[in-house]
Amino acid sequence: MRKILAAVLSMMLLASLIVLPAAAESAVTLDTIKLGFIHVSDPSDMGYTYNHDLGTKAMQKELGLRDDQIVNKYNIPETDECADAVQELIDDGCNIIFGTSFGFENYLLAAAKENPDVEFCHATGYQAAGAGLANFHNYFGKIYQARYLSGIVAGMKSLEIKNNVLGYVTAMPFAECISGFTSFYLGAKSVNPDVTMKVMYTNSWNDPTKEAQVAKALIDAGAGILSQHADSTATATTCEANGVFHVGYNSDMTSVAPNASLTSAVWDWSKYLIYAVNTYLAGEPIATDWAGDLASGMCNISTINEAIAAPGTDAAVEAARAKIVSGELKIFAGPLTGNGK
Repeated sequence: MRKILAAVLSMMLLASLIVLPAAAESAVTLDTIKLGFIHVSDPSDMGYTYNHDLGTKAMQKELGLRDDQIVNKYNIPETDECADAVQELIDDGCNIIFGTSFGFENYLLAAAKENPDVEFCHATGYQAAGAGLANFHNYFGKIYQARYLSGIVAGMKSLEIKNNVLGYVTAMPFAECISGFTSFYLGAKSVNPDVTMKVMYTNSWNDPTKEAQVAKALIDAGAGILSQHADSTATATTCEANGVFHVGYNSDMTSVAPNASLTSAVWDWSKYLIYAVNTYLAGEPIATDWAGDLASGMCNISTINEAIAAPGTDAAVEAARAKIVSGELKIFAGPLTGNGK
């Protein structure tokens, strides 16, 4: 009997010494998850990074995350400094790393190859589909839908001020920018068939000095309303200073240009962030490519500045919105022609 008891006690002692597998000990929960963000500027730009930051805060509030679960890297250039920032976030224990600027993609992709246990989500990129990596993802949205609506706002105003010339300050000759100004133009043309548009590039995502210079050049060329695909508020403030009207991007810019800014095409990045975090915590694969739209709330326009918008603008916008959401209006369905036709 004593031998049996001794054997039982030995087995109990052995069981107490068994170490749980590492995976069970390190299972990530909502309380332990850590998220890293890499931004090309900081929220003081009141544009691109400011809007991304709003999305992060909305996601944090929705999911109930603590401040110490979110690590932001601001003012990271699209150079090897990005690789350093990525490594710092990995070393800090981040489970998901979000890169928000186009030029970050190669650095995140390289890190994803070396760190299969970390998820990498890149905004505005295109390489995830061909990368063949389960932990590398691209996300964006159908912002051209919001651009079209903002173009209607501009087109209505062009009729009111009797100036059919629009100007557009844009960053790069990339599809993202070209589809944006094309849809803006088509929106304006849908309410003012006589409208034309001049486009000028800054060749930089965020350069307030260049943006202001290009905006002034477009104003000097006769444009009465300017829009932008540029990160700062420089176009808005230049319009305000020169007595012309403005349609912004990323954030509502009426606070810096109350007499110029009509509306902005804006993002709610929290839609993707919430999706990505919840999907990861559920143990499911994050989509390789993800794109939100008007219907999902990922893309929209900011509140129309009724103090300066043309009469009937809101009704025209809402009529077009309903058609886009229902699928009746397909912005790039054609026929499309060039040379202002």
